[in-house]
Amino acid sequence: MTLSFDGTVLVPVADPDDGEETATALAPYLAPSSTVLVVNVIEKAGGAPDKASVEQREEYAREIFERARKPLEERAGTVETAILFGTDVVETIFEAAIERNADAVAFEPREENRFVELLTGNVARRLVKEASVPVVALPRVDD
Repeated sequence: MTLSFDGTVLVPVADPDDGEETATALAPYLAPSSTVLVVNVIEKAGGAPDKASVEQREEYAREIFERARKPLEERAGTVETAILFGTDVVETIFEAAIERNADAVAFEPREENRFVELLTGNVARRLVKEASVPVVALPRVDD
């Protein structure tokens, strides 16, 4: 069975490298009818001071989107981007997927050590365990 996305797929990305790597991993599975929505979640501290200003985070998101667009533009019919804000990254991703009628959420798991996973709650694990739409973990693309 060959996997392909011919509808809308939401792609959460965390940084410029992640954006480019995830887009490269996703590109072979896209059709001309695909719509890819690349999102970056700016995690709000929920009352505590944020790590960086909103302007700094938005500028960083634009850099992420620029790197993610390149591998997608020749394969997808439409590439859209969105900056999302929320106190819980996973909940924010799924809320956006449902709101935008995404057929799936696709991501490339990033390598993290166990200590980082314990501290951060491992977003990848939560994406799979708390899925409210189909979730696809893309295979890592080695350069």
